[in-house]
Amino acid sequence: MRVSSSCVHRSPIRYSSGSLFIMSALIELLPDLVFLMRRDGSVASHVGGQGVPDLRLGGARGEAAWSESTAALIKQLVRRSISHRGPVESRFQEQGRDYDIRVTPQGPDRAICIVRATLPGSRDDVAEATGERPRPELDRRGFLRRLRESMSIAALREQPLAVAMLYVKDIQDIGQIMGSRISEQIMSAAILRLSAQAGAADAQPKWYLGQLGENVLAMVMNTADRDAIDACVSRVCASLREPVAVDDAEFRLTPYAGVGILGQDSSSPKALLDHARAAATEARRAASNRTFFYSDTLQLRSLARLDLARELREAIANRDIRFRYVGRHDLATGRLVAWVGYLRWQHPLRGEIPPAEFLRVAASTGLAVALSRAALKSLCEDFAALKRRSEPDVRISFGALRDHVFHEDFLNDVQRVLVEKAIPAERLELRISEKAFVTLDRGDFRSLQKRAVQLVVDEVGRGMSSLSLLARSPIWGLQLDRAWVTASSTDDVARRVCCAGIGMATALGITPIAAGVDDKAQRDALLKMGCRYGSGDLYAPHSPDITAADGQA
Repeated sequence: MRVSSSCVHRSPIRYSSGSLFIMSALIELLPDLVFLMRRDGSVASHVGGQGVPDLRLGGARGEAAWSESTAALIKQLVRRSISHRGPVESRFQEQGRDYDIRVTPQGPDRAICIVRATLPGSRDDVAEATGERPRPELDRRGFLRRLRESMSIAALREQPLAVAMLYVKDIQDIGQIMGSRISEQIMSAAILRLSAQAGAADAQPKWYLGQLGENVLAMVMNTADRDAIDACVSRVCASLREPVAVDDAEFRLTPYAGVGILGQDSSSPKALLDHARAAATEARRAASNRTFFYSDTLQLRSLARLDLARELREAIANRDIRFRYVGRHDLATGRLVAWVGYLRWQHPLRGEIPPAEFLRVAASTGLAVALSRAALKSLCEDFAALKRRSEPDVRISFGALRDHVFHEDFLNDVQRVLVEKAIPAERLELRISEKAFVTLDRGDFRSLQKRAVQLVVDEVGRGMSSLSLLARSPIWGLQLDRAWVTASSTDDVARRVCCAGIGMATALGITPIAAGVDDKAQRDALLKMGCRYGSGDLYAPHSPDITAADGQA
């Protein structure tokens, strides 16, 4: 079900009065009902709906035209779509008729809803009647039916079968930044390219592919040979990494693959899918290009993560996770300008746990907001100790976790720190990752800017940005991703990325910052590029060592 959101928003292009009349008439004749609904259930605008006469909107709220249960369901779908920042689909009945609905978020407080009547009969019957048979790899329901049939036949006949789950990174971010239509086109183009490979006569083992979710693909292979499966999945992943061209632009995807094998690690179709999903999750956690096969080891790792989640909850409550601070310096003079805080967990038995590990656990278990709030309290305590060690204009930098940034109370949490005067506004810096920042409403930060809080967009170069958004936002600094800065001394591509990031920041009147300045040669190169501030191993001897006792002093 794909109807462009442009059906709701009027185009800025100028047309003649006759063209406008014809266009408006055509839009109103749309069989699908398309409407823009706010989080509170009110309908901002609507078009079409000729094919769903029982759902035509005459008032401003859905309850005026629909039954109470239908209105409540649609409102719930809108809120879920906004909360998950992704499209959701469902089916409902109204006055004895079946309808399909797809809801796609359009910002933090509204979503586009597309409703169409469910056609009678099966999809195959409809395809035969219309002569338009959809491509099976792009027909999600058809693929799921074929997948269930394959697994049932393999289980009954004791034939080999393997399922590879492919998690495609970046698709959700592309959808949030550029729109769901672009992300759907990218996935469709990638799937069709892969399906051509699957249909090759010499393709071994035999396999087919389809889409399970917005960013999840599944491959079904008629073999249990791990070497053959590994080779087949690796070829598919290599194809996914090749550029996908959409509307004169190229996009690069990053797939992570996990495999479950029927009869070896799974005895039922449900377990097979669960195991393939678990293996793909492990590949994603490891950020690995290799194919992960489900095994008892993965199960043990899952149990270990459950233990880590319990310990993380206790560590947050006991304030055991503190900050380590890296000094940011003026690259030309070496003067300290800010303490940049990074979370650190020194476990009493496990030793120091890498942030990447416990931050992923926090995000997947719903502890990220609690952890970020606890970290903000620690920052206030540490500032009391740090301000006695430096000049009065040195700031302290806080990198809020993504889930906290998107939480409705995030700005209130920061404002509370300022009201209580735990940290003066002119000495507080907020770091927000580029991927999170481009999806936020920039107006939310105007109040902080007026109080002299500095906003820094972090990890620039790791994700996708919108130049128009950056140009209009109350940003003080752009911090280049450490990986690009570190590699810039040996990699021409990394050097060009750093030059582009610094040039973009300078052109927009934003301060460029580098993380990963590890030696004097890097410092001098960054100065020539126009970068003014940086942090890294070069300044490690000058970085403060704040312990929990210091912070609470």
